[in-house]
Parts: sequence; C-alpha cells; structure tokens
Amino acid sequence: MNDRITLDYGSGGLKTSELIDSILLPAFDNPSLAQLGDGAVLYGNERLVFSTDSFVVSPWSFPGGDIGKLSVCGTVNDLCMAGGTPKYLSLSFILEEGFLFSDFRQIVASIAREAKNAGVTIVTGDTKVVDSGKGDGIYINTSGIGFQRASLPGRTGIRPGDDVLVSGTVGCHGAAVMMARSGLLRDDSPLKSDCQCLNHISAAALDAGASEDLIRILRDPTRGGIATTLNEFTEGMPFSIELTENDIPVEPSVEAACDMLGLDPLYCACEGRMLLVCDPSATQDILTAVRALPGGENAARIGTVTEEVPGKVLLRTPIGGRRILSKLTGTQLPRIC
Repeated sequence: MNDRITLDYGSGGLKTSELIDSILLPAFDNPSLAQLGDGAVLYGNERLVFSTDSFVVSPWSFPGGDIGKLSVCGTVNDLCMAGGTPKYLSLSFILEEGFLFSDFRQIVASIAREAKNAGVTIVTGDTKVVDSGKGDGIYINTSGIGFQRASLPGRTGIRPGDDVLVSGTVGCHGAAVMMARSGLLRDDSPLKSDCQCLNHISAAALDAGASEDLIRILRDPTRGGIATTLNEFTEGMPFSIELTENDIPVEPSVEAACDMLGLDPLYCACEGRMLLVCDPSATQDILTAVRALPGGENAARIGTVTEEVPGKVLLRTPIGGRRILSKLTGTQLPRIC
C-alpha cells in the first residue's frame, strides 16, 4: 500500500479491496462483516438488515437526480440487495459554511420525496457545519434498517449453468455525472442518471423466483460498474462468468458519452440497477416481472456461469472473440456517489 490514501482507494476496485482486506477486516472481524455484502443481516427474534453509506457526489445536482435523492436510493438499494424490506433511515449532513439555503432546501425536499416513494421513514439524524473551504458544499450519510424477507446464499450459492441478469441499461449514472462535471452535457441531452430505489424491482424478482433457492445473489453495481461487481462474485471461486456483449443493454447516449470521455460503460456506476444470478428455470419469470415495472423495462439476461476460467469474468465480443474483464484498478470515476 501507499504511505498516503489517494482517490484510488475510494474507487470500489482493487485499491478499495486492499484497504478493506489489510486494515478494516483485521480490525473489526466478525461473521456479519466478513460477508462483505451491501448490507449486514442481524440475527435475533427477527432478522434485520442494516446498511450505511456516505455520499460525496460532485456536482451535487446532476441529470436525473441530486445528492439527496441518491442518499436515499443508495441505502434503500443496499438493504434490498440483502433480501430486505427497507423501513427506517438515519440522515446526517456535513455542510460547508456558505452553502446556500436555497440549495439545502432543494436537497431536503428531494430526500423527502424519495423516502416517501420508497416507503421509508427518517427517524434520526445529525448536522455538522465545517469552515468554508473544508467541506466542498455538502456531504450526506444515511444508514438504514429493514426486515429480511429472503435469505439468499450469496456467491457461495452460485452454480455453473446459472444465468446472470441485469434489471436495466448500464452505466447511466456514471456517464451522466461525468458529463455534468465536465460541462459537456447539453440541456437537450437524453442522458440521465438511472438513480432510483429498487425496492419494487427487487421484491418483484424475489416473488417471481418462487423459491429462495432459485435466486443466488442480488447486487447493485455502483462504483466500478457491472464489470467490477461481477468480479466480486467470481474472485477466489471455482466458477467464472461469461457475458455476451451484444446482450448487455447500453443506451446510445451512454455509449456516446463514454466514447467522448474515454470510459467503458461496463465500468461506469449504476444507481438504480440490479444484478441477479439465478437458476435458469426462473429467468423468464423474473425478467417478465421486472420488465413490467418502471426502470425495469430493459431487463435482460446478459451472461451465464461457467467453469471454464475459474475466478474470472469474460466478455464475448460481437466478432466472436473473448476478453477478460478485470476489476477496476484505478480511479476511473471519482466522487460518483
């Protein structure tokens, strides 16, 4: 590791894994944390799911959302990916001296709308103000609690022959934020973040799975995009995942933005999409259920689980070749969430 923390350590890729494995896990090791899921399952009289997240996106407002909407969606989605039904959120602000009250009111209103839409209640919180020049406007932390509705086996339950599904087009959030940050986004551009809560989509998928054994894992591909998230599934495991490039839904506006910025849509963050690995017998029912919901219209089967190159994610290209999709190794998209 380096002597000092750099932006690479917040990328969600190899450097983030290095930070977690070498410092955080040894310090706080326990069975719930060791799963390294989007949220933790807490066992008691009722199974609770718990998650926390911090949001530092720049700029704080972007096409399709803002830091307020994102702070609700991010934590709600983490609870959903743990098989939970989100119920309660905490909300904490770090504000920089000089931040406009009009902007703060806009962000708070956005949080209130999204929380109502997701059916969650904000029950506690905190606010701090730091000196001018020390906080970059606004940072938000949300933590969430919900009740577990489905106990999923996680990546250890993935089997050769399973299907890999995605709930919609990929890379929209990362591309939209980067274009807004660069000042290249035109007012009439169709490019927008996919930021949305996944409680309805994940519930529909779990219902369509009929049996908990048919769905192995849910995950929202945020930092590092679908390529990095799928590498987290295969890393150190006796199976590989092979994707078919032509089957991965990517909006033309995202492709154009990525071409302009030199990015790969498969490594761009999503904030309203879900990856799912399931038994192939459940694939069509899940896709039908998800496609019936807003934000799920472009759900697709994008790959399969194989034993050919254990521990790797492969991409079959349109010309019939294959390449390895590695975990994100640097800071492709800093300050994206």
